Amino acid sequence: MMLPVILAGGSGTRLWPLSRSHYPKQFLRLTEDQTMLQATAARLKGMDVQHPITICSEANRFFVAEQLRKNDQLGPIILEPVARNTAPAIALAAFAAMEDEQDPLLLVLAADHIIQDIAQFQQTLTSAIPSAEKGKMVTFGIVPTCPHTGYGYIQQGDELNGGYGFEVNQYVEKPDLETAQDYLKTGGYLWNSGMFLFKASRYLQELELLRPDIFEATKAAYEGHTTDLGFTRISEALFALCPDESVDYAVMEHTKDAVVFPLDAGWSDIGSWSALWEVQNKDIHGNAFIGDALIHDSHNCLVHSQHRLIATIGLEDIVVVDTKDAVLVAHKDKVQDVKDIVSELKTCGRTEFEDHRQIYRPWGNYDSIDHGERYQVKHITVKPGEKLSVQMHHHRAEHWVIVSGTAKVTIGDQEMLLYENQSSYIPLGVVHALENPGKIPLELIEIQSGPYLGEDDIVRFEDRYGRS
Repeated sequence: MMLPVILAGGSGTRLWPLSRSHYPKQFLRLTEDQTMLQATAARLKGMDVQHPITICSEANRFFVAEQLRKNDQLGPIILEPVARNTAPAIALAAFAAMEDEQDPLLLVLAADHIIQDIAQFQQTLTSAIPSAEKGKMVTFGIVPTCPHTGYGYIQQGDELNGGYGFEVNQYVEKPDLETAQDYLKTGGYLWNSGMFLFKASRYLQELELLRPDIFEATKAAYEGHTTDLGFTRISEALFALCPDESVDYAVMEHTKDAVVFPLDAGWSDIGSWSALWEVQNKDIHGNAFIGDALIHDSHNCLVHSQHRLIATIGLEDIVVVDTKDAVLVAHKDKVQDVKDIVSELKTCGRTEFEDHRQIYRPWGNYDSIDHGERYQVKHITVKPGEKLSVQMHHHRAEHWVIVSGTAKVTIGDQEMLLYENQSSYIPLGVVHALENPGKIPLELIEIQSGPYLGEDDIVRFEDRYGRS
């Protein structure tokens, strides 16, 4: 039986402004009704697999849990206290998988790839199982469709005896255009997909042999792990000492047992807005649009609107992306430079690189719809049965107006139920709490007033989600 390991720790900066560091692309619905994380787990349905181990950051743990729970595919979730790349992350999963004297085949998948031909994907995985069971370190190489310069390549070697796969001749760094064209013309070169299949014990053996520093650091960090609300937490101090290294550089480029299986299943890593344009349905003029768009005399454009009508006139090869708090307009040939915009936002101390205007929490979400020097207005949605922390503020008072649903409100030692069109006032410095005891979402408007309205002005006394 295979044990999927889903790596869900990426930041997705190249799809800004839709993808933010606190809400990256793996949690978005880009090409179908499911999020990319949900689709990654769902494409294994019908195969003999366990519920996945998912590796993610502390900030994104509730997104992972909620999205996989909705698909009935929630398995163990390991939290990375700091990002240390894929080699240490896979090692954590391998140590977890081998508890109780188990040694499953680990199927390592990225949470932010798409696969269009699920049947072919599953068939290729199945064909690779015998090699992995024999101790081979299997990777999957994408059959190239163009001379792409944004991917690393794998050169096929000799064909495996009686198998569909090949020995790995060499790994090749991202090439220039001329070299990539030669690869396609010559044949025998595959895109490096970042997907792997190997026994948990074999990965740890190779890691200990080739990178004992990573092996020892991850082993020490995992040995002191704890479980909290279903999440596996490892030692931040010890894991921070681990080298930052990809599995390719640490293991796959140096092991003598690497084999590659070609995969031709409509794969894309959606690594840019132009890549998303490539996989979308298009009109007769090559335009792809998501949301409310009116496209006139425009060709080969991508228009993505979340909240308003976008109209284009006379554009060609242009990407337009609209969110509540930012608009991106870029030529398709320049979309790789979006990461530079994200870096500049970070340097300037602006929050748009990190969060959307609408912020998601384990209890629901809030949308900051207006603000001034001494006030802020939020639209808050609390999921049925959920509760915000018991808290107080040093610098602000709050006024809650119920829009729909039922609110259980605690202010000091007073507890009350509020219904639609009713309101309450929470003075500065008073301990309070908000809960949805009903069966439908609770919606309310919160008006904050005071000299300082930052999110760090929260003193929590009790929190069911383990936040400090």
